[in-house]
Amino acid sequence: MRTQVALWLLLVGLACCCAGCLAVAVGAGAAGTVAYMGGDLDTDVSEDIDTLYAASRKALDDLGLNIIEGKGGKDALSATIVARDAEDKKVQIKLKSISDEMTELSIRVAVFGDETKSQLIYNKILENLETVE
Repeated sequence: MRTQVALWLLLVGLACCCAGCLAVAVGAGAAGTVAYMGGDLDTDVSEDIDTLYAASRKALDDLGLNIIEGKGGKDALSATIVARDAEDKKVQIKLKSISDEMTELSIRVAVFGDETKSQLIYNKILENLETVE
């Protein structure tokens, strides 16, 4: 019991010290741990790259972001989607295939990152995974 209390105190202390630098949460269903660090929201998603690519493009479209064709690209191992929001901030989604059923996802909004918008995009991607499959 003391070990659990000490662990919780350590985690709370770490969270207080690193506020704004690192936020960790457990994603719903298709994803594992989600980390926001250095302006990027990073996670691994239990989907193949093609499915995640389609869900990501649909998420950007659903949110009214303007996808810049020709700035990104996709092959069997990686993909990049570049878009602009209404404030003309660059939104970039990078995908990297880890295996046939696992893809690394990274979302960055603007130069220094925007955690709230990144999380909104991520949540919309997860919603779209259910409809794309």
